[in-house]
Amino acid sequence: GTALPGPPPRRGAAAAASSSSSEPLQPASDGDEGRVHLSASCVKRLLEIAEGDEFLRLQVEGGGCSGFQYKFSLDTVIQPDDRRVQVGGARVVVDVDSLAFVKGSMVDFSQELIRSSFQVVSNPQAEKGCSCGTSFSVKF
Repeated sequence: GTALPGPPPRRGAAAAASSSSSEPLQPASDGDEGRVHLSASCVKRLLEIAEGDEFLRLQVEGGGCSGFQYKFSLDTVIQPDDRRVQVGGARVVVDVDSLAFVKGSMVDFSQELIRSSFQVVSNPQAEKGCSCGTSFSVKF
């Protein structure tokens, strides 16, 4: 899908308070296909848990039930081939090899009764994923 320019329409105070957690915080533009986006809930949670120089590292590894899997960790060391996304003080870093598998995706934080986790959602590079949301196969 393509994003419309400009901010999303306002839906009133009650609706805004319960808005989707995967709403992007940075506007999409033609040059954004080569990066990841952060949802409001991702930014909020990162600001709560990251201390000092910590940031969220997103990596893609071989494995999982669909061929590839997402791995999230808190890190403090930036590597030369890392690509950075920063929104409102929250930082996510992706190495250039992993970025090829997640470019254009949204990093979200999901909180449910049985678990809470960072997740990659709306990945245009993924053909299909598993029900746990941590594994995917790549479009060819």
